[in-house]
Amino acid sequence: MLYSISRNPADALKRERAIALLGREDGALSVQVLQEFYVQATRATRPRPLPHETAVGLLTAWTRFKVQEITLSLLTSALEIKAAHGFSYWDSAIIAAARALGCRELYSEDMSHGQEVERVVIVNPFR
Repeated sequence: MLYSISRNPADALKRERAIALLGREDGALSVQVLQEFYVQATRATRPRPLPHETAVGLLTAWTRFKVQEITLSLLTSALEIKAAHGFSYWDSAIIAAARALGCRELYSEDMSHGQEVERVVIVNPFR
């Protein structure tokens, strides 16, 4: 999601791919991913941080996707995934959210491309 707002010329291809993914109608997100976007997009140390209103506008637009809330059940699932597969808690929570949403694929640049976890395949969209 952050690549969709990048102004760095080196990120041009990733920006295009991120925008294309965000333009799809069949996407799904977790509240955690939305939170992480907001924090990173508006942080003062970011080159050209987004104003609060702009970031909120994007988040609002992205709620057209199915959004998985953070629940006690999701927390429990994330902890189980962490114990079983050794991911960080945060990555485990994203996987748990994808599973709860019924996703077959999870787009992530930070996890192992092609790995299947809990019936969810991790796909690096920038490969």
